[in-house]
Amino acid sequence: MFIFTEHELRQHVSLNLEALSVVEDGFTNLAEHRVTMPPIMRVDVHDQNGEVDVKTAYVEGKGMFAIKVSSGFFNNYKIGLPSGSGLMMLISAKTGVPQAILLDNGYLTDIRTAAAGAIAAKYLSRKKIQTVGVIGTGSQARYQAKALRLVRDFQEVLIFGRSEERAKVYAEEMSAELGIEVKVVDSAEAVVRNSDTVITTTPAKDPVIKAEWLHPGIHITAMGSDAEHKQELEAEVLAQAGRLVCDTIAQCERLGELHHAFDQGLLSRKHPIVELGELTSKKAEGRQHEEQITVCDLTGTGVQDTAIALFAFQEMVQRGLGLKIEDKVPAFKN
Repeated sequence: MFIFTEHELRQHVSLNLEALSVVEDGFTNLAEHRVTMPPIMRVDVHDQNGEVDVKTAYVEGKGMFAIKVSSGFFNNYKIGLPSGSGLMMLISAKTGVPQAILLDNGYLTDIRTAAAGAIAAKYLSRKKIQTVGVIGTGSQARYQAKALRLVRDFQEVLIFGRSEERAKVYAEEMSAELGIEVKVVDSAEAVVRNSDTVITTTPAKDPVIKAEWLHPGIHITAMGSDAEHKQELEAEVLAQAGRLVCDTIAQCERLGELHHAFDQGLLSRKHPIVELGELTSKKAEGRQHEEQITVCDLTGTGVQDTAIALFAFQEMVQRGLGLKIEDKVPAFKN
């Protein structure tokens, strides 16, 4: 059994093109039916504005698979804590014996979630963009912008958040990190109307983007809605999309933006919806023309967790890192 700490993982597992590649392979495996992935288990802690999710997936041919426990407690900013936390465990696919615990406090979830956003933009955003809009000021608002920079060049970021003070801090930090201008704007509408690509990163229960703000060529990645009661986009936004993509349709029609569009009768289950793995496996085309409105609905999948956990394990072991616990397994007697 190996145990890896957040400090070790942050030092040696980065949001880079290699991380994007392993997550992209995960989506391809999903599209090619090489993955066993059960539905998400979730515990809601409504009185604390929190939730805990359990996600997992086994990829055929891999020696291990991950079980990930991920929490989101959205009042944590009031006490100076990040909203997300959690850990991952790697299980032997041959024996079922736990092989490693990754005490990442949500770091690997941040990496794989940002990677999915970048992969969506790689296939759906215009190749040449000037302005990126971000709604939300938490950790994913930062990671998504950094991940997008791996697949697209852009010259400015517009940021809007419910707290102007936190938006200003975001602007200062991300301007220094990205080396470009990051402007605070006073509304979500200003973000959408003036951006080529928009990323929503909130736990909103009411839509923060209206369909009337859309313009030709815009791409939106919505990654905040991962529970039935969450919604970042008006359902009409999905109806107006010329290309609508989900990480998995089954999950999005239960937990994501998609289920609101279905519930309101704005989309039917016959609507041409594409899964992200169909794009990564080249089974389907992403953006089809410059003026097309594109939307990607991300709810977060267990295959992403297995992909990033296996990647992290490899990075740690080849460096001889982690605490290794030896324990003799008693011989089986009949």
